[in-house]
Amino acid sequence: MNEINYEEQLKALKEGTLPELVVDPQNFMAFREVWKNLPDRMSIVGEAGLNGRIIYRYIKQEE
Repeated sequence: MNEINYEEQLKALKEGTLPELVVDPQNFMAFREVWKNLPDRMSIVGEAGLNGRIIYRYIKQEE
């Protein structure tokens, strides 16, 4: 099984080159380990999808 590089995926999500990031239930803990260390993690919003998938989008916070 190939490891997904969530650091790169989240960077692309924040830069806008990736419109959304879909995380399957079996990969959630690996995603969470990277996500929880981000300073702007509250801008990465998840939406529940089918079969336990979570669709993450970057929502820029207004200051």
